[in-house]
Amino acid sequence: MANVLGAKIKELRKQKGLTLEQLAEKIGSGKSYIWEIENKGVKRPSAEKLAAIAKELDVTTDYLIDDTQTEVTNDLEKEVLFRKFGQLESRDKEKIMEMIDSWGKK
Repeated sequence: MANVLGAKIKELRKQKGLTLEQLAEKIGSGKSYIWEIENKGVKRPSAEKLAAIAKELDVTTDYLIDDTQTEVTNDLEKEVLFRKFGQLESRDKEKIMEMIDSWGKK
């Protein structure tokens, strides 16, 4: 059985220039935990760990666990952007909206 989850995590981690150690540290885990997910395919992360991995790799948990979705689509990128935007404070959202409005006027 193919380890699609592990392959996705490994590919995205490398695209971001993160080592096993760096990703593990960012999600509060050990290097061996990430290595097992990427290479053995036997260890399924908890929902909490999976969400942390997805957040660090700028994808959704749905993308990681969907064995049929093998490429990061434009819709997925938008979803991640909106998720990040939604987590900002109101003042920061206003600043971003002002920047977008200013770019639109060019």
